[in-house]
Amino acid sequence: MCGIVGYIGHKEAYPIILEGLKRLEYRGYDSAGIALYDGTDLNVCKTKGKVADLESRIEKESSTKGSIGIGHTRWATHGVPNDINAHPHYSNSGDLVIIHNGIIENYSALRKELLSRGYSFKSDTDTEVLVNLIEDIKRKEKTKLGKAVQIALNQVVGAYAIAVFDKNKPDEIVIARLGSPLAIGVGDNEFFIASDASPFIEYTKNAIYLEDEEMAIVRLGKEIKIRKIKDDSSVDPYVQELQMNLEQIEKGGYEHFMLKEIYEQPRAILDTFRGRLLSNEAIIKMVGVEDNMKKFLNADRIIVVACGTSWHAGLVSEYIFEDLARIPVEVEYASEFRYRNPVITEKDIVIAISQSGETADTLAAIKLAKSKGAFVFGVCNVVGSSIARETHAGAYTHAGPEIGVASTKAFTTQITVLTLIALRLARAKGTISSSDFRRHLIELELIPEKVEKTLLSDKNVKTIASIYKDAKNCLYLGRGYNFPVALEGALKLKEISYIHAEGYPAAEMKHGPIALIDENMPIVVIATKMGHYEKVVSNIEEIKSREGKIIGIVTEGDETVKKLADHVIEVPETLESLTPLLTTIPLQLLSYHIAVMLDKNVDQPRNLAKSVTVE
Repeated sequence: MCGIVGYIGHKEAYPIILEGLKRLEYRGYDSAGIALYDGTDLNVCKTKGKVADLESRIEKESSTKGSIGIGHTRWATHGVPNDINAHPHYSNSGDLVIIHNGIIENYSALRKELLSRGYSFKSDTDTEVLVNLIEDIKRKEKTKLGKAVQIALNQVVGAYAIAVFDKNKPDEIVIARLGSPLAIGVGDNEFFIASDASPFIEYTKNAIYLEDEEMAIVRLGKEIKIRKIKDDSSVDPYVQELQMNLEQIEKGGYEHFMLKEIYEQPRAILDTFRGRLLSNEAIIKMVGVEDNMKKFLNADRIIVVACGTSWHAGLVSEYIFEDLARIPVEVEYASEFRYRNPVITEKDIVIAISQSGETADTLAAIKLAKSKGAFVFGVCNVVGSSIARETHAGAYTHAGPEIGVASTKAFTTQITVLTLIALRLARAKGTISSSDFRRHLIELELIPEKVEKTLLSDKNVKTIASIYKDAKNCLYLGRGYNFPVALEGALKLKEISYIHAEGYPAAEMKHGPIALIDENMPIVVIATKMGHYEKVVSNIEEIKSREGKIIGIVTEGDETVKKLADHVIEVPETLESLTPLLTTIPLQLLSYHIAVMLDKNVDQPRNLAKSVTVE
């Protein structure tokens, strides 16, 4: 959520910051703003709406001059989305300007204290409270900006990523983070600041990622200083080379990032198992698993913690781990896990799944699990992310940048990684035969090609979308491995089209949802031949007798469901455990086309953020 961009150097800051904000639009936001200092005046322009609205306003009303500046896209937490609550925010003197991601939980008490000292506030935000707290400390303690920021952050409760500068000292920007990501791009006597590396990838490949409870002073002509916020100890900056390139974060001719990312799945899945799966040698090689094999083999159970789409991938993994490796699995919402005093022991393995690697609830669940002595394994997509650093070991999905807020390739690559882990553990435990193990490897290697084939159904899916785009409700049903896919399909429709949809195990239909079925209700049924096919066909017949409109996701060549359903979408045949990698594709396409036909903002759905870095 929210996006931070900053620049200090020898170039004009405005075009760099503006383009950076456009690159961060995928994160979800409701207002935007930029502050620039031209050596004489501090010019701040901000507005409710999109970055395009900000750009139009700046060109009409404000100066774009200056080689130091900060920009922000805000997702409202304190105060409604409007021009006043948008960032950046000034201090009362007008000297300090700040942008902030996160939530200051004790802002109300701090605000009352500052009001008693004569401060006033124009906005409803916690951020304006923070910048005035910093100014108050700077004045009272007669200290430099960096020290004032450090003292202030030791007084606040909550999560934050901030960038602040003083117009009276325009050669430095002070930044800090706790629970919300922040990266520094290191150029030639210039520095870039951003929530992720995408805003500065074309200028430098060298990046420093701040850790939680770290702050940095970025100054022209000097080395970056990084210190711990709590105890003021010095931290040596670790500069890493970025692997991302500019082409990866551009649309490449597709109308939307979401569609591009749906079509990238064959390559993303291939990249995820490339070098790890060697079917000819019947080997799976994953360093994070191999180095900790004893812990995995001695585990009493696996606890999966995740949110949203990643939670659905975790549900698929529950079937895979228990079926293949015979290890008990519990799948938990990270947001509930952290608050319900769970029973965790040193013999538990916690697998934390997150596309961004910055999900606040999942990070909190990781810290809780570690405090109880559990071994924590991370599955995420972003190299150097907080979850990658907080976990004991892990595996990257190698999906490449996912810009669309509604996850697509993250889901399939997470399932791919989890399948590889389950197969490796099954082989080590002897719960799978050599022939069955090799068969799984061969089939998994064929999945990218089969996803390509599934994508050929796009025209058929688009036709179906045109028929049901005006539906008010939709039901998704699946059994076994495909029950989580039904949940994920319903989530996708909700997220981007705003049509109410629910996913259910097909057998649960008779326990309530069947009351909703009539001639106006479209029901998506995942009915592949693998698994409980006859049972699902029976469910379809029950729907048919109540005049529900049936969209069947079936195995190629299926004739039984074709006779019963109003529409069918075929997917290639594969092993039951791998069917989610195929059946989810038409559901992604269906949601996409319905949203486009309804003229919705597919890549940036309302009220949603790509990375939920606050509760």
